[in-house]
Amino acid sequence: MSEASLDQAAKKTLLRKIPHGVFICGVAEGEEVNGFTASWVTQGSFEPPLVVMAVRADSTSNGMIQRTGRFALNVLAADQKDLAAVFFKPQKAVGGRFDAAPFQLGALGLPILDDALGAVECELVGQVAAGDHTVFVGAVKNAVLHRDAAALELSATGWQYGG
Repeated sequence: MSEASLDQAAKKTLLRKIPHGVFICGVAEGEEVNGFTASWVTQGSFEPPLVVMAVRADSTSNGMIQRTGRFALNVLAADQKDLAAVFFKPQKAVGGRFDAAPFQLGALGLPILDDALGAVECELVGQVAAGDHTVFVGAVKNAVLHRDAAALELSATGWQYGG
C-alpha cells in the first residue's frame, strides 16, 4: 500500500484511540529548568525499569535531554488538568512555567513538582529520531511518591495530541 492511498481520516481517528496519560516532563541543564506536557509515554521494561517517551524534535527540552542524558516524568492526579495546562501553553521563556508550579530538585537534579503524585528521574539509555519526534528510552534511577491516586489521562482533558 502506498502512502498516497492512506485514509487520512481513518488514520487520525484510530491513532487518537490509543490511550495516553498526561505527564509533566522536567529537564535541567546547568541552572536552567524546563518542563512540558508529555502524553506519548509508556513503560518499556521491568528489569531494568525503563520508560519510553516521544518528544517534539524541534523543542528546547529535546535538546536539553540530548545534551544532559536525563529527564524526569511527573505523574499528575486525575484532577490536575489545570496544572497540566500550565505546561501545555506556550511559555515566555525557558523555565517560565515553573513560576506557577512549585518544585524541588530530585536526586538527579531534575524538577519534581510538589503537587504531582510523584515522579521518576531517568537516565537516557537509548533514542530513535524519526519523524517529527524523538523517542527517548530512560532507565528509572530515582522514584519519589508524594501520594497515591488515579492518574490524569488525555481522554479526560478534552485535548487532542495524536492522529
